Amino acid sequence: MEFGLITASLLAVVFFHGFCSSEKAPNYSFMHQATTAPETSYYDYIIIGGGTAGCPLAATLSQNYSVLLLERGGSPYGNPNITNLSAFGSPLSDLSPTSPSQRFISEDGVINARARVLGGGSCLNAGFYSRAGTKYVNRVGWDGKLVNESYIWVENKVAFQPPVKQWQSAVRDGLVESGVVPYNGFTYDHINGTKVGGTIFDANGSRHTAADLLEYANPSGVTVLLHASVHKIVFNTKGVARPVARGVVFRDALGKKHKAYLKKGEMNELIVSSGALGSPQMLMLSGVGPLAQLKAHNITVVLDQPNVGQGMSDNPMNAIFVPSPVPVEVSLIQVVGITHFGSYIEAASGENFAGHETQSDYGMFSPKIGQLSTVPPKQRTPEALEKAINAMSELDDAAFRGGFIIEKIMGPISTGHLELRTRNPNDNPSVTFNYFKQPEDLQRCVNGLKVIENIIESKSFSKFRYDTLSIPALLNLTASAPVNLLPRHDNVSVSLEQFCKDTVMTIWHYHGGCQVGRVVDQDYKVIGIGKLRVIDGSTFSYSPGTNPQATVMMLGRYMGVRILNERLAKEESY
Repeated sequence: MEFGLITASLLAVVFFHGFCSSEKAPNYSFMHQATTAPETSYYDYIIIGGGTAGCPLAATLSQNYSVLLLERGGSPYGNPNITNLSAFGSPLSDLSPTSPSQRFISEDGVINARARVLGGGSCLNAGFYSRAGTKYVNRVGWDGKLVNESYIWVENKVAFQPPVKQWQSAVRDGLVESGVVPYNGFTYDHINGTKVGGTIFDANGSRHTAADLLEYANPSGVTVLLHASVHKIVFNTKGVARPVARGVVFRDALGKKHKAYLKKGEMNELIVSSGALGSPQMLMLSGVGPLAQLKAHNITVVLDQPNVGQGMSDNPMNAIFVPSPVPVEVSLIQVVGITHFGSYIEAASGENFAGHETQSDYGMFSPKIGQLSTVPPKQRTPEALEKAINAMSELDDAAFRGGFIIEKIMGPISTGHLELRTRNPNDNPSVTFNYFKQPEDLQRCVNGLKVIENIIESKSFSKFRYDTLSIPALLNLTASAPVNLLPRHDNVSVSLEQFCKDTVMTIWHYHGGCQVGRVVDQDYKVIGIGKLRVIDGSTFSYSPGTNPQATVMMLGRYMGVRILNERLAKEESY
C-alpha cells in the first residue's frame, strides 16, 4: 500500500510537472520586489531564503501548493559580475550594501563571505559541481533512488562538462603522476582518484545558478519576493502542547513591515533555508536557541534549544600559488584529486587571474577580497585600496600569470559555534570555526600539501613552473600574502603544519548550526516545534563530497518531493 502511494505520488509530481507551464530565467512573472507585497498574505508554504536549497525547494512545492519564497537580496540576472566566469571574485570584493556578497570575518581571523542574492552561494562560488559519495548518502539515511533522481533534475538545468585546457590538464596529469589514481575521466560522481568534475558555467562562460531551477516552478503557485528581510518567525504558543510556527514578519527595501501567514491546514509549513549562518541566526532571533543568548539580547524565549548555533564547521583551504613562465588559461575548479586520506586537491588559474585586463579588482589578488591580497585587512581604507590598485595596474602582466593548486580537507572534524551579535537580521552573527583544532584535520592538510608539492615537481606540470623557484620559495611566496588576520611565523617553508595554520583560508563550504539529530530530526523538522523545518547546509555535520553545492541543490529538490509525497499519502488515507 505504502509503495503504491509513493509510486503514485511520484508519478503525480512528474505528470503535473511535465504538463504545467514554465518560465525561462530571467523573465519570471512571479519574481517581485518586496515593496509590492501586501501588508498581510497567506500561503501553504513560506520559505525563508532563496538560496541554493530554497530555490529548488520552492520550485518543487509550487507544483501542487502556494509558496512564498523570501529572499533578502536581489536578482542575479543582468549582473555580469555574477554571470561571467571572467569576473569571478568581483562580487566578493564588492562591500556595498547592495552587493550579492556580505563579508564576514570569523573569530578565527579568516575572511569569509555569505550570499545575499537569489540563488545564494551558487552565484558567488567557483562553479564546481560534484555529487556526494554513496557512503555519505547512506550514512545520512537518504533514499538513494530519490537522491539520484534529484541530482539529475538539478543537472538538467545547471551542470555542464568543462573544457579542460592546458593548465588544468597539467594538474590532472600531475595528480595521476603523484599517485592519486585511478583517473576516472569526466564524472559528477564522488570516486577516489583523479577526475574532471562538472561546472555550473556553460561553454560560453556563463554561470547557471540555483535561481535557474525556478524555471521548473509552477508560475501560478510561487511568489518570489526580493529584498525581503525576514525579522522573525511568529509562533502560536497558547493552548498548544508545543510552539507552532504561524508565519513571518519581514521588511521591504524601504523598511516597511509585512506579515505572511500559513493558510489553515495541518500539513502547511514554514521552512528556513537561510544557510549555515542565516538559519541558526533566524531561529535565535525568533526565540528558538540557547536560553542565555536569547536573554542577553532580550528576545522572548519560545524554546530553549542549546544546540542551535553549535557544530559550526568550515573546511579549511590552503593554497600554493605557482607563477608560470608561459601564459595560462583562465580556469576555475575543473579537476579534483580525491585522495584516500581525506584531502581534496583542486586548482584554478589565469593570466591576470580573473580579469586584470577587464576590471580593477584583480580577482583572488584583490586588495579588497583578502585572498592573496597585498593590503592587510585592518589597513583597507579607501585610500590604501586605491593606492594598491594603482600600483598593481603598473605591474607587468607576467606578475599575475600562474595559478593556485589548493587542498581542502574532508569533514572537517573540528567544530565551533555561532552567537548573535545584534537583533538585526542583516547584521552578521559571530562565528568561530576552530580550524585545525583536531589533529586529524591538520594532518590531512599536511598530507594534501605534500601531494601539491609532488604535482608541482611532476614532469606533467614542468611547463608551468620556473625551475629557479623551489618548493620552499613557493611556500614563502604564498605565506607572505596577508590572506587572513592571523599572525605569521618564519618557519612555514620547513613546517607544513605551520603553513597550514598560518595560511588557512575558506573555500566557502561552511556548514552546521542546525544539525540533524541536534536541532532537526531526520525529516528536517525542528525538534520541539510544530510546522517548522530547516532545509539547507546548516543541517550538515560533514560537508558532502568535494564541493557541497550540488548536494545542497539536490537536497532542496529531494525534500520538496518527499514533502509532496507525504501530503499525497496523508490526503489519500482520509
